[in-house]
Amino acid sequence: MKRSGFADLPLHGGRVPAWLASRMTTLGTAIVESVIIHYGRSALLSRLSDPFWFQALGSVMGMDWHSSGITTSVMGALKKGLNPRAHELGLYVCGGRGRHSRNTPAELRAIAARASLDGDALVRTSRLTARVDNNAIADGFQIYLHSFVLAADGEWAIVQQGMNEANRLARRYHWHSASVRDFTADPHAAIVGEHTGTIMNLVDRRARPAQDALLTIARDDPARTIAEVRRLEMPAHHDVRPADVNEKRLGAVLALAHERDLRDFASFLLLEQLGPRTLQSLALVAEVVHGAPTRFDDPARFSFAHGGKDGHPFPVPLTVYDQSISVLRRAIDSAKLGHSDKLDGMARLDKFARAIEARRGPEADVDATIAHERTISPSLGGRTVMDDRARRPAPRSRGQLNLFDR
Repeated sequence: MKRSGFADLPLHGGRVPAWLASRMTTLGTAIVESVIIHYGRSALLSRLSDPFWFQALGSVMGMDWHSSGITTSVMGALKKGLNPRAHELGLYVCGGRGRHSRNTPAELRAIAARASLDGDALVRTSRLTARVDNNAIADGFQIYLHSFVLAADGEWAIVQQGMNEANRLARRYHWHSASVRDFTADPHAAIVGEHTGTIMNLVDRRARPAQDALLTIARDDPARTIAEVRRLEMPAHHDVRPADVNEKRLGAVLALAHERDLRDFASFLLLEQLGPRTLQSLALVAEVVHGAPTRFDDPARFSFAHGGKDGHPFPVPLTVYDQSISVLRRAIDSAKLGHSDKLDGMARLDKFARAIEARRGPEADVDATIAHERTISPSLGGRTVMDDRARRPAPRSRGQLNLFDR
């Protein structure tokens, strides 16, 4: 048994403000629905199990591009947005952080009963993956978030996250049922530890549940297994720097917004009159839906769609964010009525950006782009979590008398 990938992220505290959480739910749901319409549920699960795509998704949704909070926020938003429509989409999100993770078995059994799936097998899968990441891998991370995404046909993806308080890091683990050969294989007493490439003997009593059902990973060549796992290690710095971004790819998106012929053609396909800034964001949203896995190795680039709640790389432009949601939502609704022009336009928008990238290859000046976005931020409704903090009252002088002092 092997994971599909994992990611190391700096620990961040705080909460997602309500004004962003609601938008994340709406945009995240629309992106997921677009992927399902174009490529199917299996492709969506494959994307969720890719740590780079997942990070890009969270970035385009306005979360901090590299922090641990992206996992909780994205999975929470998807659960809130997708579960009310689970019967329609054939996709269910179970579990979550803390106490919500402990509800996973009951949620899986309830879904299995409705969908004619093997609930006990799903619960066993949930517990086994958690045991492996929490007990069988001696990497110092304790699991505190466990999200189980289940399709109506039984295919699944698991996203879970552990915390290491000593080094102030979180580690996100990704699983996909397509990578698992057989949960009923003969028990094995070893797995591969990605950090060292050595085989670890699972004699610790805490790993006993994992020993009883580990798959055939011990038969694999450790070097090959490690090479197949996608690992994302995010830097400690919070700000977005040129080294974090593929400047050629970002440059193509910025150029797209100002190329008259392509902009007008995209607007025609989308049946929308889009300004350059909204087109820029939609191009990045379109790439999250349609992009190949190899294009997500710089997830910081996707934060240039809707900024970040902490102001990195710039405040969340609420006007643009709401326009992006509106365009994508209308495209999906039209597609359901048999009119796919708008939704197909999103796919072509992604192709336009790649065409510019291949033809001209303009490189973006990341620092200048960030400075420009911060300059125009007030005109776009730019907002951060710092704006929500109540201002402290000015201190009173000693001689000032307040009626409530009596």
